[in-house]
Amino acid sequence: MKRELFHYELPQERIAAIPLEQRDAARMLVCSRTDPEIVKHRHVRDLGQFLQSGDAMVVNDTRVRPWRLVGQRATGARVECLVLEHDGCAARTLLRPAKKLRAGEVVAMEGGAVLLTFVGRGEGGHSEVELRAADGDLDQVLELVGRAPLPPYVKRADDDERNAADRERYQTVFAAKPGAVAAPTAGLHLTDALLDDLRGRQVDVVSVTLHVGEGTFASLEAETIEAHVMHPERYELAPDAADRLNAASRVFCVGTTSTRVVESCLDPVTEELAAGTGETSLYLHPGNEPRFVDGLLTNFHLPESTLLLLVCSILGRERTLALYDLAIHEGYRFFSYGDAMLILP
Repeated sequence: MKRELFHYELPQERIAAIPLEQRDAARMLVCSRTDPEIVKHRHVRDLGQFLQSGDAMVVNDTRVRPWRLVGQRATGARVECLVLEHDGCAARTLLRPAKKLRAGEVVAMEGGAVLLTFVGRGEGGHSEVELRAADGDLDQVLELVGRAPLPPYVKRADDDERNAADRERYQTVFAAKPGAVAAPTAGLHLTDALLDDLRGRQVDVVSVTLHVGEGTFASLEAETIEAHVMHPERYELAPDAADRLNAASRVFCVGTTSTRVVESCLDPVTEELAAGTGETSLYLHPGNEPRFVDGLLTNFHLPESTLLLLVCSILGRERTLALYDLAIHEGYRFFSYGDAMLILP
């Protein structure tokens, strides 16, 4: 299928620039994968009304690393760096403006708390650098001075007072295992109180891990959707979690990342989940839909993105885009800090 078939026009004002004061106050468009007549407008705090005893709700417990740094060259020009991974002082990054930096050039990041030495440009648009903390352990300093790795459509000035709040709000309340460079955004809507409400309704809240990489939210570049290749991402499904999901009446995933973990661990012979740890490049799209997952809580995603394609794999392209048009008309907020969609079985 052609990539452009998954494009839609979104007014700029529909992109959520800031999170709501209350996480679960986000609106929630409720639909069903089997009954097109079901369309309801609710809020995430109403989630429990649509689940029942014996269901399982899968959450991704990855923790976003605040490894985005801003600094200045000796000329005063601005430099922005997102650290993807590092081994000692050697780091692989997304760096702007990489084309203007010279090998060996040193840039003071975050007021000199971290010194960045440019090594050179690597593959896939990455830049190789060396990072050294001016004082103390590098990981500890990055955790202290780094910024939330917000997507580019969430605009913040370097001195915006909301930068500090983003470190908390661009993180789920159940984040536990550091390793993500972007948040599993559907999980941002959940609160401890809402999770307790679900457990009180005998809904099993099950944690899995997928460390979201920089490729998850990349736009499609191939002419057809089938030609796209996903970046590998590290995941874990523990034995206890697999057993609980296999025993559940229905399985709902919070977000596309949780969905990809579950579907990556499906044994096609037994049609049950097998615990595992590794890397997954699973790509769900029309023609390759989820087989184990029954329902999904997800955000509204960018046009021509793999996340949108995953939703289309469940609802179909035409119906998904029609629901997106409805959400735009009804004033829903889109993307990472935006509202949610609940897809029922």
